[in-house]
Amino acid sequence: MQKHTMIWVVALAFGLLLSSCEKGDESKQLEQPPQEVGVVTLKKEPVELSVELPGRTAAFRIAEVRPQVSGIIQKRLFTEGSVVEAGQLLYQIDPATYQAAYDSAKAALAKAKAKERSDKIKADRYRVLVRTKAVSEQEQIEMEATWKQSVADVAAAKAALDAAKINLNYTKVTAPISGRIGKSQVTEGALVTAQQGSALATIQQLDPMYVDVNQSSTELIRLKREVAAGLAEGGEQPHSAVTVILDDGTEYGETGNLEFSDVTVNQTTGTVTLRALVANPQQELLPGMFVRARIDKGLKPDALLVPAVSIQRNAKSEATVMVVDKNSMVATKIIETDQNIGKRVLVTKGLQAGEQIIVSGLQKVRVGMPVKPVQEEMKPSIVQTGPVQTGTHTE
Repeated sequence: MQKHTMIWVVALAFGLLLSSCEKGDESKQLEQPPQEVGVVTLKKEPVELSVELPGRTAAFRIAEVRPQVSGIIQKRLFTEGSVVEAGQLLYQIDPATYQAAYDSAKAALAKAKAKERSDKIKADRYRVLVRTKAVSEQEQIEMEATWKQSVADVAAAKAALDAAKINLNYTKVTAPISGRIGKSQVTEGALVTAQQGSALATIQQLDPMYVDVNQSSTELIRLKREVAAGLAEGGEQPHSAVTVILDDGTEYGETGNLEFSDVTVNQTTGTVTLRALVANPQQELLPGMFVRARIDKGLKPDALLVPAVSIQRNAKSEATVMVVDKNSMVATKIIETDQNIGKRVLVTKGLQAGEQIIVSGLQKVRVGMPVKPVQEEMKPSIVQTGPVQTGTHTE
């Protein structure tokens, strides 16, 4: 009996001691100051938006050189891969038969003119003789008709001479545009035919260059709605600035302009083609190169930007941020994001100007915990957009 009494007394004493220690710890916790966290205060600011899209370069002009008359190639008068000027002689087709046809047409015109001159003199004379009844009116009418027929023959002979001259000139195959010419598909002695399917050579104008990119039709419609609602100003209108990013990640030195967007949606990919025009004085860009184009979408005058480090994902993959409420307590908010701008992210839903976003000390706090916010400076945004990030559309 005494043994059980001793055990009970010891247990009671231990319990009192443990209770005293716990109360001491709780009092110490209550005495600790709130955890300091770094915060930034959101404010609306104007931001230049842009979108980066993949694309390929294309020549500004492409001309396939084809013969317009048939014959044997006598000479090739250019160096493959060189720059040629519009009107420069490229090939010489044997002109012998076309020269003969031209000479024949020229002689036929001279003959027609001589006959027309003779018939005109007779017609003038018959007009005088008919008054004195030296010739009948019928003869005078017939002579007048003969002269007019001769006039028509002269006109026909002139047209035939012009056609012969055109064909003779076509034996000199010239460059239709200025640009860089590729390899020749024929050599001297080859037979070519008028309007043949295969080109003799191809000329491409490389300055300026086109950059063709594809944008989602959904994104294009959304942007147009934003512009209509006043959320963005001047988005993707003609002459928007375009920055070309090469395959190695470097920016091309020349800034281009957006020329137009196509009016037809590709049924397979659901995209719309956008075309930009970029200067290429050093011909660094070549047709068919893979590039990325950063296109200015316009100005968003009241954007809310949060540091990317403050955004977390919950179990549902929703974008969330921790904020300090008006009672200096930690709260979490689900947000909707749009795209990266430098080291910050554009927020379209879930936050308002004036809210304090926790950007440092996130690992030391939890929801409902009192904290001491310490304001941190939010650096100005870099006007450079990356890939679009889409958050959860849940409030």
